[in-house]
Amino acid sequence: MKSVAVNQSLSHRASLSLPLRTLFEYFNIQDISDTPDIKQLNQLAEGFSGQTEKHAPEFVEAQQFEHDPRYYETIVAEAAQVPTRDRNWHDAFNAMIWMLFPNSKQRLNRFHIADIKAFGAHPRTPRRNRMTHFDECGVVLAVPASCLEQGNNLLEALAKHQWQRAFCEYQQVWGAQVFPLIFGHAIYEMLLNPFIGLTAKWLAVVVPDEFIAASTARQYALADQALEQRLLEFDGLSSKQVLKPLPVLGVPDWSEGQTDAFYANRDYFRPLSANAQPTLQLPLVGK
Repeated sequence: MKSVAVNQSLSHRASLSLPLRTLFEYFNIQDISDTPDIKQLNQLAEGFSGQTEKHAPEFVEAQQFEHDPRYYETIVAEAAQVPTRDRNWHDAFNAMIWMLFPNSKQRLNRFHIADIKAFGAHPRTPRRNRMTHFDECGVVLAVPASCLEQGNNLLEALAKHQWQRAFCEYQQVWGAQVFPLIFGHAIYEMLLNPFIGLTAKWLAVVVPDEFIAASTARQYALADQALEQRLLEFDGLSSKQVLKPLPVLGVPDWSEGQTDAFYANRDYFRPLSANAQPTLQLPLVGK
């Protein structure tokens, strides 16, 4: 995906949306002019290597692979290296997601490789298209095991495009019983210049109750474990009846101006299509 231009007037962390402020604080990034270089990304990854059973691969200058005939996912699998453009926000966010969700990113890579071996690199299979979309634009909705009833109510409203109910009636549920975590690095990039129309695909997971009071690092580790299992459960998103849209700017506290008129914008908060199929995700059940 092409890297978007960044509005330099938004250079201060305080002016960024909540997900970006949280991510920048976690990785000690000062503002959007502080784009990590490849050396810094690998140093950050080293700091994460002891926190999880799996860790991020090495991030390597993308130009080194300019004449490599292998497909991107094949390079990641065979070389344990991620081709990365230096000081590029799109690729830097991808590297951060590798650090936060190493199990899930590696699982997606394995599914890609399985399809490449079975069907070739081109054209992409429908499953690979869905995995790529989620890899770029996914949001994980983590629901602690004791919050399943309220969580399912909110998720059902999202799945049915009952946006006022999901975002307004259940406003207090967000961040208390349903925890949104961005997985798609392109969503972070687009939040640098947020716009009406910014939409993700959500995948819900059940996490242990310890998630609620856990540290940020532990929350990501628990979410990563749950997401990998969810991807296995859905065979790498082999069915098109799994992912559902999430208007990102509608998530409570993720943008300014969340008024009744804002949520009434049917061009952004679109009604459910008459022929839409229900998601296979629901209802979430305990384990």
